[in-house]
Amino acid sequence: MKKVIFIDVDGTLVDYENNLPDSAVSAIRKARENGHKVYICTGRSEAKVYQNIWEIGLDGMIGGNGSYVKDGNTVVMHQLITAEQCKHIVDWCHSRNLDFYLESNNGLFGSEHFEENSLPILQEYSSRKGRDTNITVRQIFPDMIFDGELYRGDVNKVSFVLNSYQDHIDSVKEFPDLTAGTWGGAGEKALFGDLGVKGISKKHAVDVLLELLGVSKEDTIAFGDAKVDIPMFKACGYSVAMGSGGDECKEAADYITDDVDKDGLYKAFEYLGLI
Repeated sequence: MKKVIFIDVDGTLVDYENNLPDSAVSAIRKARENGHKVYICTGRSEAKVYQNIWEIGLDGMIGGNGSYVKDGNTVVMHQLITAEQCKHIVDWCHSRNLDFYLESNNGLFGSEHFEENSLPILQEYSSRKGRDTNITVRQIFPDMIFDGELYRGDVNKVSFVLNSYQDHIDSVKEFPDLTAGTWGGAGEKALFGDLGVKGISKKHAVDVLLELLGVSKEDTIAFGDAKVDIPMFKACGYSVAMGSGGDECKEAADYITDDVDKDGLYKAFEYLGLI
């Protein structure tokens, strides 16, 4: 039976320095040649899905942790933060001196001092994943715009640097009309807060796409490495966690493969008979 495969990007398809293993490219291409469909299912907006990822060959994507669904060249669903909500977030972050970036399919838009003030946090994030601590913001976000308009109506979600965990707690209270979360690397310790459309998740987006494709849950496989991927696991018939992933993700998975940079994706594709 042909499968529909959903693959998280950061920590699953690529490592946390944006390195894409040749073995992962080979695995996806071979699986598609065998008739399986492959979609990325990521927190990234489409503007953050760079050309080297599209060049692998994909059937589409789920982005913004579920706010955006694309099958081939057809946008199936796109739920946005409203312009009023975006202004509220930007003003709130400014009032608390929290640097942030807006994720839009039209680009990534960093706050005025995001490049310099987020650098130590992003280097810590890289360190927690066992990666190069000398990485720069522009290496992580090569196409980020640092002088763009911040009051926008095309935003999928917003990530902001946490000065303390209290910033996340306060964001939950400040934005009851949005979904507040955190992310931060190994151990899932929070370094960033994020705000997205209320009620969206990777699970909901997978459900929407499967209904469109006429595919049952039993014919799906999910690959991920973090807590945010657990809803995707629940939406799919079988789930695989990367060896370099978080403990909660591993506990929720049906199978644990090797690390992303140790051919983990390819090894799992072989194990599951996809290639």
